[in-house]
Amino acid sequence: MAISDVMQVVAAAVVEDGRLLLVSKNIAPEVFYLPGGKPEYGESAEETLARELNEELGVSPLDMDLLGHVDDVAVLEGVPMRLTVFVTRIDGAPAPAAELAAMGWTDGRDSYIPRLAPAIRNQVLPLLARSGVFGRDLAGPADGS
Repeated sequence: MAISDVMQVVAAAVVEDGRLLLVSKNIAPEVFYLPGGKPEYGESAEETLARELNEELGVSPLDMDLLGHVDDVAVLEGVPMRLTVFVTRIDGAPAPAAELAAMGWTDGRDSYIPRLAPAIRNQVLPLLARSGVFGRDLAGPADGS
């Protein structure tokens, strides 16, 4: 499959006070994701993330550190997706706007977990835990098994 056949998505892992910021969209309010979205033509991942955080939450990133890339299937579209995840801080109090239905914060052990998009629950949370950014107890065994 060519990279052009894969939906590109950029997302922010915002962790404050040991909790991870989550959002849901009007089209599927029961499913939660990291804030972010698809790049516009010619836009870098960092530019996409800054635009999406402003449109969706009314905030700007203060810094962006690449956490990694996750390959999975987009839960709503049902197509292959490459999710580029940045760890970032934001410049204010986020408030849902644009296509967002809701936002919340998870500590990784609450009622949000079963409602997370599979790529976030199964890949991003463990990646954040292994990196030491969030929820160390979510990382699984230290030997990787």
